[in-house]
Amino acid sequence: MSKISRVWSREILDSRGIPTLETAVMVDSGQIGVSAVPAGTSTGTHEALELRDTDNPRYLGQGVLKAVANVNSVLGQAITDMDVTDQIGVDKKLVEIDGTENKSKYGANAILSISQAVCKVGAIVSQIPLYAWIFNLASRGGITQKIKIPTPLFVMIEGGLHGAGNLDFQEFWVIPASSKTFSEGLEIAVETYLTIGENLAHRGAIHSVGQEGAYAPNLFTNADAFEVFIESIKQTKYSLGRDLFLGLDVASNSFYKNGEYLIKDKSGPMDEGQFLEYYKNLCSQYSLAILEDPFQEDAWDSWKKLSTELSSSIIIVGDDLLVTNPKRIQKAIDEKACNGAIIKPNQIGTVTETLHVTKMAKDAGWKIIISHRAGESNDSFIADFAVGIAADYVKFGAPARGERVAKYNRLTAIEYELSKSS
Repeated sequence: MSKISRVWSREILDSRGIPTLETAVMVDSGQIGVSAVPAGTSTGTHEALELRDTDNPRYLGQGVLKAVANVNSVLGQAITDMDVTDQIGVDKKLVEIDGTENKSKYGANAILSISQAVCKVGAIVSQIPLYAWIFNLASRGGITQKIKIPTPLFVMIEGGLHGAGNLDFQEFWVIPASSKTFSEGLEIAVETYLTIGENLAHRGAIHSVGQEGAYAPNLFTNADAFEVFIESIKQTKYSLGRDLFLGLDVASNSFYKNGEYLIKDKSGPMDEGQFLEYYKNLCSQYSLAILEDPFQEDAWDSWKKLSTELSSSIIIVGDDLLVTNPKRIQKAIDEKACNGAIIKPNQIGTVTETLHVTKMAKDAGWKIIISHRAGESNDSFIADFAVGIAADYVKFGAPARGERVAKYNRLTAIEYELSKSS
């Protein structure tokens, strides 16, 4: 048995230049695992609490020294001498010490930084790759009986809170066909991404990138972004509907106000019924494969109506609706509000809880999408996690910017390892 001998944390910067935590866990053999936690820009109100130093002006109140102190002085000491391979026991201890439903006492960011680092050391002492260790945890929990590399949802154009006030919808995706290998899908995505950039330049559109590495152009409407997609794909050797598909993260919370949705494509605001009709036309026109967060996070009736009408032909995915929370996922299952789930470990706070909600969603027959956040680090933990639980999809951003590419490169390495072991 390898016992945890020391836990320590420090403040680092995420990809937006905003502080986050990096935590190290050492076992009695001297082996160490290190993990950094991400943070969101577009967040659901029901997420676990990310503890920030709001009463301290340094970093404009966004420092995480309190969370770091909680790791160094409370949480780390509480798990010292525990078996590092007992992920369930360690996570349970961390949750019990905090004692709040949304981890508001010590911070979900502090707790997750430890949980992920413990998971990494568990793999090290077990002398297997991280994805294989996570697979062991997942298979014991009845989540999956196989390892597989998910299909990536590549973000090509950004708007909403991730963009530059340019477009209402947050993410426009290119999705390689699931029949493609990861390497083939990556090639498709990169060639499409570069072609889109060239197209935007030819149009005279600003083609700088947003928080997730995708282009944030100054287009007039959301439909313009789709037209750029269609035009760009035609210039490649790939066929829409055969080699790749389109998807959309609407993130509708960001433009919902007083019961209505206001987007640039319409002259006036739409109520939920009108917005549902808009989606039906959009999905038909562009043959969308996946639609994320089409309605605001508590519009349960609208989610149910859309699911009833479209879930047989499209994957309707909850993110802000679900926030990786077991209670909200169970409600969505009961009400048939969607058929896909975005899973983000930092929305719930521990590896074990993330595995638990993944099992709930899989048991309901939903598609699973393991997702990054807008504020990322070079930590590629979620790439291994997605492979270990055999997720259907991953969402790591554009095939650009180091913190995004770190995850894609990790999947490339895993694909190579698996090909050599088969």
